[in-house]
Amino acid sequence: MIIGFIGLGRMGRGMASNLQTKGFQLMVHDVVEAPVKELLALGAKRGTPAEIAAASDIVVTMLPTGKEVGEVVLAPGGVLDHAKPGTMILDMSTIDPETTDRLHEETRKRGMTAVDAPVGRLAWHADRGQSLFMVGADDADFARAKPLLDAMGTTIHHSGGPGAGTRMKLVNNYLAIILCQMNAEALSLSQRFGLDLSKTLDVLYGTTATNGQLKVNWPNKVLAGDTEPGFSIDLAHKDLTLIVQAANSARVPVPVAAAAREAFSQARARGYGQNDFSAMVDVACDIAQIERARLPKGYTPPV
Repeated sequence: MIIGFIGLGRMGRGMASNLQTKGFQLMVHDVVEAPVKELLALGAKRGTPAEIAAASDIVVTMLPTGKEVGEVVLAPGGVLDHAKPGTMILDMSTIDPETTDRLHEETRKRGMTAVDAPVGRLAWHADRGQSLFMVGADDADFARAKPLLDAMGTTIHHSGGPGAGTRMKLVNNYLAIILCQMNAEALSLSQRFGLDLSKTLDVLYGTTATNGQLKVNWPNKVLAGDTEPGFSIDLAHKDLTLIVQAANSARVPVPVAAAAREAFSQARARGYGQNDFSAMVDVACDIAQIERARLPKGYTPPV
């Protein structure tokens, strides 16, 4: 069985590598050559999207936005035009619900199936095969996709029927991203007050003020001086835009998300877009003209 994999970005590369090394035969494509070569070295084959569609039983897509999913999969001459009946499209992109719904509708019309399974956690989790997936599919399609998801991750949530995975991802990312902005403001205030960062975190970790970003991600990223993107400010801004638009369509007010989106817009305008989204604290400190928040080497969070 051939598995197609289109989209070998920072997340997709790790997930595809885990599939290939765990017994699946992949045919891969990306517009950037370097990750394709990495997969070829592991035994994968190269193909255009059309070649991948014609050869594969399951085509996995991990693309930046709904625009790319539309162009690669749904547009005339795209994947659906070259795939055979019975093909499954396993889309793991974080995109707008409307594009996901269209993908499910178009595959049904052609005697194919689709699963939306956007990814939780970070790039280093993807590298280690420790991703989390939020899956939207009927039971039969979920069962068919699950062996691939098991090879790429450790936690799989069948969130509901078609489209539920995409919508669950937007809810998840709402909190994950706005927490970065809240943490950034709190820690920059701590810096202005002249408080010791280690002691500040000791307090926050011991109260209900703590959160996963502050306790799990940040000590290993920005607070350790590492702002290489596991999930970039640009992508976080893209997801906040999706969240605000989807909420507006559903007539749900999200003023905190809208405010956070503008903070991320400001960060992008200042040139921080390719930094890890934890670097929002650097943005806040730089704007306030105070020293950036950094932990001393060897800091250990309290148990």
